[in-house]
Amino acid sequence: MFKRILIANRGEIACRIIKTARKMGIETVAVYSEADKDALHVAMADAAVAIGPPPAAESYLVIEKILAACKESGAEAVHPGYGFLSEREAFAQALAAAGIVFIGPNPKAIAAMGDKIESKKAAAAAKVSTVPGHLGVIDSEAEAVKIAQEIGYPVMIKASAGGGGKGMRIANNKAEVAEGFARARSEAKSSFGDERVFIEKFITNPRHIEIQVLGDKHGNVIHLGERECSIQRRNQKVIEEAPSPLLDAATRRKMGEQAVALAKAVGYDSAGTVEFVAGQDKSFYFLEMNTRLQVEHPVTELVTGIDLVEQMIRVAAGENLSIRQGDVKLDGWAIESRVYAEDPYRNFLPSTGRLTRYRPPQEGTVKGVTVRNDTGVYEGGEISLYYDPMIAKLVTHASTRDSAIAAQSDALDAFVIDGIRHNVPFLAALMAHPRWQAGTLSTGFIAEEFRGGFHPQPPEGGSGEVLAAVAAAIDHVLGERKRRISGQLGGRIVTRESQRAVWLGEREIKLEVKRVNGTIHVRMHAANSEHRLASNWKPGNPIWSGTLDDKPVTVQVREIPNGFALSHRGVESRAYVYTEREAGYARLMPPRKIADTGKKVLCPMPGLVVSIAVKEGQEVKAGETVAVVEAMKMENVLRAEIDGTVKKINAKPGDSLAVDAVILEFA
Repeated sequence: MFKRILIANRGEIACRIIKTARKMGIETVAVYSEADKDALHVAMADAAVAIGPPPAAESYLVIEKILAACKESGAEAVHPGYGFLSEREAFAQALAAAGIVFIGPNPKAIAAMGDKIESKKAAAAAKVSTVPGHLGVIDSEAEAVKIAQEIGYPVMIKASAGGGGKGMRIANNKAEVAEGFARARSEAKSSFGDERVFIEKFITNPRHIEIQVLGDKHGNVIHLGERECSIQRRNQKVIEEAPSPLLDAATRRKMGEQAVALAKAVGYDSAGTVEFVAGQDKSFYFLEMNTRLQVEHPVTELVTGIDLVEQMIRVAAGENLSIRQGDVKLDGWAIESRVYAEDPYRNFLPSTGRLTRYRPPQEGTVKGVTVRNDTGVYEGGEISLYYDPMIAKLVTHASTRDSAIAAQSDALDAFVIDGIRHNVPFLAALMAHPRWQAGTLSTGFIAEEFRGGFHPQPPEGGSGEVLAAVAAAIDHVLGERKRRISGQLGGRIVTRESQRAVWLGEREIKLEVKRVNGTIHVRMHAANSEHRLASNWKPGNPIWSGTLDDKPVTVQVREIPNGFALSHRGVESRAYVYTEREAGYARLMPPRKIADTGKKVLCPMPGLVVSIAVKEGQEVKAGETVAVVEAMKMENVLRAEIDGTVKKINAKPGDSLAVDAVILEFA
C-alpha cells in the first residue's frame, strides 16, 4: 500500500479523498493555485504544493506542474478526482513514465472510453445499443449544421473530452446549432483544453441512468447498481439518487451486465461509470463512459456500504477486488442534492463572494437515517469565480425513498449559508414537488416544471401557517427577553398584548399568542386553528428547531429591520409581527418603488467579458445576442430584452465585471 499520495484536484472531492486516505493511514499531498492558498483541502492535507495562477489552464490542468509537485513531495501515486486531468490519457502516461502510480484506469481504457467519440465507436464495435449520431470530430459550423439536419432535430452538441455539463448544448434549429457549436467549442477548450465536439440525436423525454462499475488489474469487474441523475439544469446534474425509481430487477441486471461487458472489453481496472439514456418504457442506450470517480458517487456508497475511493486506491496498488458480484446488495435509498453558489431567482446565475456564515446540518446516523455532507468550503472562506460553483453535496440515506426525501428536506431546512446566493431554496422546493416525489422523472423535469425559471414561493397554505406561527413564537421570546433586562425603571408591571398581526409578504395573518406551561400557543383567527410550539431557540441562532403540534420543524431565521427573514421547505418570506396599533400604522407606509433598468443590459453575475456582439449606434431586436460573459467555466449569452438602438457600451472583452455592472445602454 502507498505511504503518500498526491491529489491532483481541489474543493470537495479533494477533501473527500483525504478523508479516506487518512482512514487508510496514507499521507496526502494537496496542490493549489494562488486562488486556493487558503482552501480547505490545503488545510486538511499533510502537505501542500503551489502550482500556479488561478486559471485552471495555468495550474490544475498543467501536467508538468503536477509531476513537479509529485517529485517535490515524494508522492508515490496520484488520485485525480473528477474533472481537470482525471480523464486525460496523456496524464496517466506521463505519471507512468515518471514511475508514479495513477489511481484510475490504465491509459488504454481511458483512450477507449474516456473520449466521448472513441467510447461510442468502442461501444458500437461491442454491439452495445447507442444513440444515433455523428461519431467523428466536427471542424466547422457549416459541417455541424449539415450533420444536425441529417440526424434530425433536436440534437445534442457535446465536447468530446467533456463532463459536468460543460461544452454541451441542445439545438432545435439551424441557428441554435450555429451558436451552440461556437459556445460548446469555446467552453470545451477553456474547461478541458480540448475543443473537439460531436453531435448526436437528443432523445425526447429521456431519463439519465448510470451504472457504477469497479474493476481490478486481474480481470475482475463488477457493477454496484445504478444511479438516477435525471434532474438536470443546463445538462448539469442537480439531484441524484440510488437506486432508480424507474428500474425493476430485470432491467437493472441487463444494464449492469452490459456495463460490465463493455468495461471488460476495454480492460477497465478502476472505478468508472457507464451512462445510459433511458426511455420511460425502460429501453436504454449507451451514452458514454466516465473513466473516473463521479460527483454523485456518495449515493452508491450509502446504498452498498462500499467506499469507492478506498477501492480505487487498493486496485491501483495491485490488490484483487475483495468484492464479488453476489456480495453487492442495495440497502435502502440515498438522495444527493448539489448545493451551488448561484442565484435561483436570477436564472441560477453564479454567485461569488465570502461565506460569512456556513453551517451545514449535523452529519451522522440517527434512527436509521444518515446525513452526509461532502464539502470543500468553510465559514469565512471565499467562493471564487475561477472554478465550479459547487459548495457541497448533501446526501441522505434511509430505508425508503419517501423517508430519504423527508430527511433531505429536513437537512436542507437546516443548511445555513450567508454571504452569497445559493440554490438551497430551489432544492427544498424541488423536494416538495409532487412529480419528484412520485418519481416520474425526465431530464426535462426542471425546464418543464419551472418554466420561466424559479421564483419565490408564496407563503400559502400549510407553509404560511408554519412561518406565521414560528414568527409569532420568535417575537414572543424576544419580548419576554426584553422584560428580563436588568436596571429597568420600576412602576407598573408591563403586560404584553396577546393579539398580533403577522405580515408574510403580501399576506396578513391575525392571531393570538401566549405561553402556557413553557409551551407557546398560537391561535390563527381566520383558520380557527391553534398550534403548540416548543423550542429552545435563542436570539441570534440562525435555526429555529423545535416542534409544532409535536411534529419536528426546522425554520431558518435571519433578523431584518423590524422583522425576520424566514425560510422553510423552499419558501422564503419576510415576516413582520405587529400589535394591532402597529399594524394600523404600517398599513399607511408608502410602498417602495423599484428603479426601472429596462434600457440597460446588466451583468447578471461576477464574470469576465468574452465578447461584445454589438456596436454603438447599432439597431438591435429583442432576443439578439449582445454580449457573452464567462463565470465559473460557463459561458453565458446575454440577449437584448427590448428592441432598441445601442446608445453606449461600457465594457470591453477582457473586462472583469461585478454583478449588476452596466454592460451597455439603449437609447
